[in-house]
Amino acid sequence: QVQLAESGGGLVQAGGSLRLSCAASGRTFSYYAMGWFRQAPGKEREFVAAISWSGCTEYYADSVKGRFTISRDNAENPVYLKMKSLKPKDTDVYYCAEKDRDGAVRGGSEYDYWGQGTQVTVSS
Repeated sequence: QVQLAESGGGLVQAGGSLRLSCAASGRTFSYYAMGWFRQAPGKEREFVAAISWSGCTEYYADSVKGRFTISRDNAENPVYLKMKSLKPKDTDVYYCAEKDRDGAVRGGSEYDYWGQGTQVTVSS
């Protein structure tokens, strides 16, 4: 069973930056896509970014395009989400997700494993 663990969340002022990390354990397959999603209490989960195994394909939500960057280090297995120019509306719990085959996608239902989430709070 794959287990994902996010880290790097916290409190930051508007305009600031954070880098989230997602580490995995228990993986038995070789090629997989990764994604980041976010969700506020009482709201639907929202796609943020996704990346293919090779890193050649990246997708971003319009709301974060140009401010967030997804990347991965397949040798060390983490996936990162670098967030800059943060806004109060970026405040959410951020989740990483893994799809046990390649092909970056935006739909959360395509992902097989999810982390527990890390809180990001942006103050105005």
